[in-house]
Amino acid sequence: MRKGTDKVIGYLPDETPTTGKLLVFAFQQLLVMFPATVTVALLTGFHVSTTIFASGLATLSFLFITKGKIPLYYGSSFSYIAAVISITGVTSGLAPDNLISAAQFGIIMSGLVSIAAGLIVSRFGMNVIEKVLPATVTGSIAMVIGISLAGTALTSAAGFSGGVANDKAWIAALVTLVATIFFSVYLKGVWGQLPILFGILVGYIVAIPLGLVDFGAIWTGAVVEIPHFTIPIANWAAVAAIMPIAIATIPESTAHLFQLDIYVNDLARRKGKKEYKIAEKLGINLIGDGLGDIVASLFGGPAGTNYGENISTMAITKNFSVKVLGGAAIMAIVLSFIQPISNAVRSVPSSVINGACIYLFGVIGAQGVAIMINKKVDLFNARNLAVIAVILVVGLGGAYGFPNGMIPIFGAKLPAIATAATVGIVLNLLLSIGRKKV
Repeated sequence: MRKGTDKVIGYLPDETPTTGKLLVFAFQQLLVMFPATVTVALLTGFHVSTTIFASGLATLSFLFITKGKIPLYYGSSFSYIAAVISITGVTSGLAPDNLISAAQFGIIMSGLVSIAAGLIVSRFGMNVIEKVLPATVTGSIAMVIGISLAGTALTSAAGFSGGVANDKAWIAALVTLVATIFFSVYLKGVWGQLPILFGILVGYIVAIPLGLVDFGAIWTGAVVEIPHFTIPIANWAAVAAIMPIAIATIPESTAHLFQLDIYVNDLARRKGKKEYKIAEKLGINLIGDGLGDIVASLFGGPAGTNYGENISTMAITKNFSVKVLGGAAIMAIVLSFIQPISNAVRSVPSSVINGACIYLFGVIGAQGVAIMINKKVDLFNARNLAVIAVILVVGLGGAYGFPNGMIPIFGAKLPAIATAATVGIVLNLLLSIGRKKV
């Protein structure tokens, strides 16, 4: 073996790349979070620039409250879309300020649920959460989150509209996908940490002659513009609709934390460094989740969650530096004020972004499998199989079988991921009654 070929490349949470690398890595994380975060704003009637600002501020708040120990980025949560729409009443265009303000109040109250859960875990320890959220539940939910987004990735990559796919969009998406995979597999060293960014750049270049990039939209409006901020207004109907969704985000956040623990410590072992006990920080992680929601909503942003897309990017690039994510958050805040830059990033065609997301969303699902493998889940055990099977079918069946992923039952409409999480948690607890610990 040639000297130096076995060098381990990557950054652990407390490691810092050089300034130039940090900026490039941060921009890559920004690109990854951007489409989904903006999509939530567009679907719920929230202001895009405000949503981007809130995303960056929520991330900085999370990194502050967790003392820089947990490298996660916060973007808008898809789990809340249906509940928020029930308050704002729109699926496109901007909602009136008073309805956004009402939804903000519901989101803030949902943040308190996450904080309460975090305090319970911090007080009584991991055993409490492991009984309620074992790997069978968190791993399955991670798979549901990733695979339930597969339809969005493919239809957006295809430019699918009115029952017709756009061949030009397919070309850009497939080039992006192949380029991203190629770069992630074959690039080494520093270059090997930027496959998502490079893949999107290649797709963007290909999209230009295909007529998919609107350069004229980049310079519309003022250069600098303050985001449109709104303040929360007490509304108990919004609380009833939005607050329960936090139940779904707790196992989602738990699953993401366990994923992160696996990948960070794999890199730490390869580098011969200490163990990073990230999974043991679930309590403060949940508190940070709730704080992030509250901070984002105080300014008019949607409810958030730590992004699987960003975790996937970290896992692929082996870059878990907290300062990189902090840099991405600061970039997002600055971006929300500078309209040409914001417009330029938004000019990246949806087909290009979602070409990369075909890979990213699949990685999220695969990380659910990694959780079960890491926790040595016995897939021949009838109890485990029952929990996993029900979560997968309720989550994925609900997401794909009903409009907007809302399951109609007994006169109500229940969000698929939240329902799958709740049913899985309850079923696991029921099947644990009288079970001897081995």
